[in-house]
Amino acid sequence: MPRNFSSVGVIGLGYIGLPTAAILADHGVTTIGVDVSERNVAAVNKGEVPFVEPGLREVLERAVSSGTLTATTQTPTAEAYIVAVPTPFTEAHAADLSYIEAAADGIAGKLTGGELIILESTSPPGATEHLAQRILAARPDLGAEDILVAHCPERVLPGRIMEEMITNDRIIGGLTPAAAEAARDLYSAFAKGEFLLTDARTAEMAKLTENSFRDVNIAFANELSVISHRLGIDVWELIELANHHPRVNILQPGPGVGGHCIAVDPWFIVDAAPEESRLIRTARETNDAKPEWVLGRIEQALESAGPAPTVALLGLAFKADIDDLRESPALQIAQTLAERAPQAQLLAVEPHIQTLPAALSGFSNVALTDLDEALQRADVVVLLVDHQVFKDLPAARLGEAVLIDTRGIWR
Repeated sequence: MPRNFSSVGVIGLGYIGLPTAAILADHGVTTIGVDVSERNVAAVNKGEVPFVEPGLREVLERAVSSGTLTATTQTPTAEAYIVAVPTPFTEAHAADLSYIEAAADGIAGKLTGGELIILESTSPPGATEHLAQRILAARPDLGAEDILVAHCPERVLPGRIMEEMITNDRIIGGLTPAAAEAARDLYSAFAKGEFLLTDARTAEMAKLTENSFRDVNIAFANELSVISHRLGIDVWELIELANHHPRVNILQPGPGVGGHCIAVDPWFIVDAAPEESRLIRTARETNDAKPEWVLGRIEQALESAGPAPTVALLGLAFKADIDDLRESPALQIAQTLAERAPQAQLLAVEPHIQTLPAALSGFSNVALTDLDEALQRADVVVLLVDHQVFKDLPAARLGEAVLIDTRGIWR
């Protein structure tokens, strides 16, 4: 019989953990969210969302008001745990599992046997086994058969998380078949997509494969944009024409690749099998090199823009119409330009944030500005993120400024 879970602890209340906790609680499951940030915990307990995600606020308010969702800084006792903590990479591009290890340490002391522990964080192959081993090492009184451990990677798109968390198919990889079945039972409380059961390592690799596939395709588009610029060809027209072939679907180029998925996950495969992942490594290096290429174009424009030019940087987020700055190539470009061109006044326009990001706050030549002021003052306009507010802007509003459009919206 399917197992019903009366209480779930969600470790990590970020872009994935908080929506997961809110949806679980909204479907009647007593849910305790855990986060190291006292500010985030206080916000959640007041029904406030600490970041932008359409539809989340309404669900969170409902769950908190009903009493099915609370937040704390301490790991609770629960029948199941979902670990949704960051998995960054080191300078050597190896996975940093310290957040997962800290979550495991917090969970270990609360176990009595029979609990389900799900690692939802995107992880390199073997991370779920590492999580289980860490817990069991801290609890020698428990055996491997006493806990159920699975990996269930999130597969949602920022800006559509609340919808896709319910409707998307779900990959569920257990360290044992029983663990996979228990995880399926938990997610069936709210998820309507198909459940695809496998082992944990395959589930880990599946998520990395999905994002590496996209990274390789984006790298092809980004390399085309560099080649086309050298040859005097409009890359967006080129791609549009090529995509008329019935079996060709080239993606759109940009200033690089950001976010905590596509910009990170391929490195986990490279780290796991460095000799065999040559294409994946090359794609990652191609996309990582694109911000520097964009900077070169900006610096070239500044050479003819006078001794104290003003540059409007349109967009800082890693993708359109969200406030997420993680691994953002636009933010990287802004920060590097501020360092290299102290004579230039940089007007950053990011309609989804209210304060200048920490990466830019220490520069006296950078200001967060509204769109109208930036366009009025700019000698150079650099489009970095294709937010809808920018796409709605008529090209005539750009005036006489030199335009560098990395997204092709004003061709």
